[in-house]
Amino acid sequence: MSEDGSPEGLPEGLPDGPSGWLKARLARIRPALAWIGRLTRHQVRFVLVLIGSAWGVVRESMRPNSWRRTVREEFRLCLRQVVGGGFLSTIVTATLAGLMVVSQAVYWLGFAGMAQMTGSILVSVLVREISPVLVGIILLGRSGMLVLTEIGMLTLGGQIRALQAQGMDPFLLLVLPRTCAFMVGGFTLGILFATNALLMGFIITHASGVITTSVWTFFANVLAAMSSWDFLVIPLKFILVGFFVGLGACMTGLLVDADDTIATLMPRGFARGIMTVMVVNILFILGG
Repeated sequence: MSEDGSPEGLPEGLPDGPSGWLKARLARIRPALAWIGRLTRHQVRFVLVLIGSAWGVVRESMRPNSWRRTVREEFRLCLRQVVGGGFLSTIVTATLAGLMVVSQAVYWLGFAGMAQMTGSILVSVLVREISPVLVGIILLGRSGMLVLTEIGMLTLGGQIRALQAQGMDPFLLLVLPRTCAFMVGGFTLGILFATNALLMGFIITHASGVITTSVWTFFANVLAAMSSWDFLVIPLKFILVGFFVGLGACMTGLLVDADDTIATLMPRGFARGIMTVMVVNILFILGG
């Protein structure tokens, strides 16, 4: 304490007394508060941008003027790359899933005398939960990283600014067609994945003698185990997973920093894509 009763060690320029002491303490913790604020804003920024961009894609996709010839061409090229490029990966992954999940589920349920639950177990585990996650990972790894690299290089190279200077909207030209292409591709590859996984599982179990019914009876039992809600939720999962994987890749590429490189951009985009796939599935689980 100083002679006048005020705390010692106050920074110059601050008044004496209790108010000066409080300002001194705030001045000391201000850098820590600023660091916490920057970290929070940095983490929340992409989520807010993703939500706003999702609404922008939905709104612009409903406007006929948004689908000009250049946008339609970008959509066609991206859709061919998403579906064509992910077709083989989807078939191989679905075959492995059928061998591991379907055949084992059918075998052990039959062994336990609960063969009547085969359809409901396959719908709940494979079609509803596993398929959207694996399809999202295939879309992210096979096509999402390609889109991320493409748009990221355009942003770092200044081509995005050149498009804006010419009066063209990068959101309509790049984000809208690619996001819609991923949405359609997610639905297509998801249905293909679920069908092929069930078929491969049936072939293996039928060949080993675990199942003696025909393939039509097997698929009829699976469809009978699906509720009316499943016919809506399962396709919607595939659509939303594809939608947000494509949108997340596009927006990550557009939001690069000046000091970013491909080495820093790719891990960030992959981590965000995996988190997006998981969050979409978790929201469906919580929603019931």
